[in-house]
Amino acid sequence: MLRITTRSGFWCECWTEKLDGQHPPTLFGSFDAYSAVEANNWVAAILRTISPALDTAASQEAWTRLHDHRIDTRRALLHREPWTVSITHVSTRITWTVRPALFLPMAHRQDVELPACTNDFKPRSTD
Repeated sequence: MLRITTRSGFWCECWTEKLDGQHPPTLFGSFDAYSAVEANNWVAAILRTISPALDTAASQEAWTRLHDHRIDTRRALLHREPWTVSITHVSTRITWTVRPALFLPMAHRQDVELPACTNDFKPRSTD
């Protein structure tokens, strides 16, 4: 009998959105974190990295989030509550979301080796 085990963690996303109302939000990146600390550190590392390139108000907001709100963020994640933070730079809003998730293992996956069935895939001709 096949036993499927899940692993709890957090699904983290970074979205960008032009504030002109003409473009939909765009997924910039995502990350699977396996602990609240890892999820929190992912957002904090990005905020620290981009803050020098932000305008003064957005940079200050980023540092406020990093320092003053860190305990609230950690508490929410430890309680497995979704968490979101947004920073607005000029005409772009950057939003990070962290949501609790259950991760399923890939079937028949051994280390970095793909399942044998992947060799059976033949792309269709576009003719």
